[in-house]
Amino acid sequence: MTPLPQGWCALSLLHQRIETRIERALQAGHGLSVREYSLLALLSRQHHGPGGHLRMQQVADALVLSQSATTRLVGRLEDRGLLNRYLCDTDRRGIYTDVTGAGLTLLNAARPTNDSALRSALDDAAQDPRLAPLVTTVEQLDRAAAATGS
Repeated sequence: MTPLPQGWCALSLLHQRIETRIERALQAGHGLSVREYSLLALLSRQHHGPGGHLRMQQVADALVLSQSATTRLVGRLEDRGLLNRYLCDTDRRGIYTDVTGAGLTLLNAARPTNDSALRSALDDAAQDPRLAPLVTTVEQLDRAAAATGS
């Protein structure tokens, strides 16, 4: 195998290990999937921005999901009272979603679990010579983002 496919395989493996660790922790501690947590986190960042909501298509694009998968995901969280969906006042074809107070509360409770599982998964992956360079890169990106405040 050439270096490019090897690198891609390593990146894929790292992603899988991290997502699996976070999924288990979020399910056990908060009854959330990784996708549900990601959606709440995405909307919470918009919560304090202009309008505090996102169109469903923006959600689908941000989470890299199909429109139908996004609709099902939003529906599950809406049924739990964690999100709201509503029509745009100016464009009746536009459907928006926003995180509720209960969704923000659950997200804030789950965030330390997510962060701890991520740290643990990265620490474990750093012990694997195939994955250690990728872990270093992820940590460098995190430090750079913290330095710039993003």
